[in-house]
Amino acid sequence: MNASTVAAAAGAAEAVPKASFDWRPVALVLAVMALAVPAVGSTSTWITLTVAGLAMGLIVFVIASGLTLIFGLMDVLNFGHGVFIALGAFVATSVMGYGAGAGWSGFFSIFAAMAVAMAVAGAVGWAFERVIVRPVYGLHLKQILITMGGMIVGEEIIKVIWGPLQIALPLPDELRGAWLFGEAAIEKYRVLAAAIGLAVLAALVFTLNRTKIGLLIRAGVQDRSMVEALGYRIRRLFVGVFVAGSALAGLGGVLWGLYQEGVTPQIGAQVNVLIFIVIIIGGLGSTFGCLVGALLVGLMANYTGYLAPTVALFSNIALMVAILLWRPQGLYPVSNR
Repeated sequence: MNASTVAAAAGAAEAVPKASFDWRPVALVLAVMALAVPAVGSTSTWITLTVAGLAMGLIVFVIASGLTLIFGLMDVLNFGHGVFIALGAFVATSVMGYGAGAGWSGFFSIFAAMAVAMAVAGAVGWAFERVIVRPVYGLHLKQILITMGGMIVGEEIIKVIWGPLQIALPLPDELRGAWLFGEAAIEKYRVLAAAIGLAVLAALVFTLNRTKIGLLIRAGVQDRSMVEALGYRIRRLFVGVFVAGSALAGLGGVLWGLYQEGVTPQIGAQVNVLIFIVIIIGGLGSTFGCLVGALLVGLMANYTGYLAPTVALFSNIALMVAILLWRPQGLYPVSNR
């Protein structure tokens, strides 16, 4: 390769514009937090509400990240995602109930419940993909109908196993109460939930951007036939994505059940509405958009719940409408959607 060819290639590389990160949605989160200061009035109350809102947002992110992963990488609209949320929450009631009888410590019980819930939800997700989702790849309307039917059936199976009534899922003694910083109260459980949410975010970003598996999955989304021609079984990778998304839903179900300190068979359907609001706000298929949307939803729910409880009932819908009027494709739209 001569010098002129190298120079031409370098010039072409410089001519390609580099994608710049859009900070405006992040600024929107900070603006919501700033606008709440004068509205709330008390600095200590604002700190308490803000930390609670961010923690709630990160719990919602864990739940919604599985659905975002499945849609963003597999182009599957899984309206049955709620069944994995409910399954994870009910598995946690059984594991933590057993742990209480066996004398396990509170932290060990919680992390054991999370591990078992993720394993069970992932296994059921594998069966769900093979039986329900696989026949309708590429058919969005049929995906919506058949996965909603799968969630209804799954909810009835949960009622058969655990019963139709609410089951308590109390926090262990180690996570009850709050740390006081002046007059601001930071609940212990919310700090743990926020740490788990950040760990899930870091794991997703690292896997998708820094590992060979993530590279293959993203390449398979763009050109499946080429990846298969190189000898990789992209179908197995996609099944793994679905299992991982289901396992994250199970983990989110445990966090949400502990947040509510009780679970019902309808918990998945109830949270399903919230997570679809989050992924629509963030941009369908965008992991970072899912995070920003979840933080906005969590902050809005806590601020409006304190300032105007009646408005809190529809604040998330109003937030979604306002953002879609600003950006019809969401905060961070994925280019191929």
